[in-house]
Amino acid sequence: MGTGFDRRRLLQGSAAASALALAAPALLRSAIAQGGSTGGPIRIGFPVPLTGAFGAEANDQVRAAQLAVKTFNEAGGFQGRTAELLVRDDKLNPGEAATRTLELIEKDKVNFLVGGLSAAVTLSINNVARERGVIYNSISQSDAINEAKDFGRTTFHEALNPHMTAGAVGRYVFPKSGKRVAFLSADYAYGHEMMRGFKRAGEASGIEVVADIRHPIGASDYSAFLPRIAALKPDVLCLCNFGRDQVVSIQQATEFGLKRTTKLVAPVLLFTARKAGGDAFDGVIGGTSYYWRLEDSVPSAKAFNDRFRAAYNGAVPSDYGALGYAGIRSVLEGVKAAGSVETDKVVAAMEALKADFYKGPQSFRKCDHQSVQSVLIVEAKSKDMKTPDDVFTILGTEGPDERFLRGCDELGHKA
Repeated sequence: MGTGFDRRRLLQGSAAASALALAAPALLRSAIAQGGSTGGPIRIGFPVPLTGAFGAEANDQVRAAQLAVKTFNEAGGFQGRTAELLVRDDKLNPGEAATRTLELIEKDKVNFLVGGLSAAVTLSINNVARERGVIYNSISQSDAINEAKDFGRTTFHEALNPHMTAGAVGRYVFPKSGKRVAFLSADYAYGHEMMRGFKRAGEASGIEVVADIRHPIGASDYSAFLPRIAALKPDVLCLCNFGRDQVVSIQQATEFGLKRTTKLVAPVLLFTARKAGGDAFDGVIGGTSYYWRLEDSVPSAKAFNDRFRAAYNGAVPSDYGALGYAGIRSVLEGVKAAGSVETDKVVAAMEALKADFYKGPQSFRKCDHQSVQSVLIVEAKSKDMKTPDDVFTILGTEGPDERFLRGCDELGHKA
């Protein structure tokens, strides 16, 4: 998700974290090496951007993660040990995330790490955790974290990635809406990854790319792009951007009248973005990892929503909130399955985990620890809404299938 991959900032953050590690007293490092594996609560560090552009999503991640911990503790915990969530604000900054992550490991002696929301920050957290052999389950959408150069045996990826969401949306939309496709993409790694997923999915449908237009991150005026796209009269316009960029570009495309001739689609269509964008999103099709109305057909979604409503005054969880819940549940279920909090045993248990926490079956692929799970295809609506949160119609579900992931060889993993 979001801010993209900035390796320079990541390296700066990692360097700061390494300096802090070297400054840690030898006795402290010795205590850390023991892993806090006996007695006391099971501690899970949770760095997320509580402040900054993604604060709304991050706060929902925290609420859902707290619910997962509460669920575990109320069920008796593990061998008399409860779980404890240690939330830290990474401020959407890779350097800040590296520092907070190292503090969680060295000072707070966490057993595990879950969290992250932007691609650059999640790579920074993973870099620190991987060097110290601490299991990190990322809940950020990233195409990079599973690649061999950034992956470690303690790295897990709970969230979907751009290839999965864009691919699922493309396979649904192109056969139904037409083959002449235009792209309007944010010009950074995340935008490029989403476009790659669409193009791969479109190969099977024989799409024709009629425009490939890039815009800078944070653009506030799309009037220079929309007339060029309208003149080409594409069947489909893929908006490969995110957050405020997505909201503003969809609002301006709607005002420009583009919907009269062209279907607007987005690889990732979030509950919070639709709420922020209002009626302008009407008819836009996109992909998501979770939408609360899944409860109409999936019992585990109903159970999760009910617990969330009971805990938070009737509110429903967002898609990223659900990832926070699943990220914690995966680690703690791994502990129970392993019968231990020791890293090697929990890694093996998570690799073998078959779970249905909130949306149906999911598991981790062994080569890169990517969560294999369903992708929902949703269409935004502004009419016939039963409640203010009834903002999507679920058009379809692409079930969990490793064929829809990039291959292990492509990611650089050796057989």
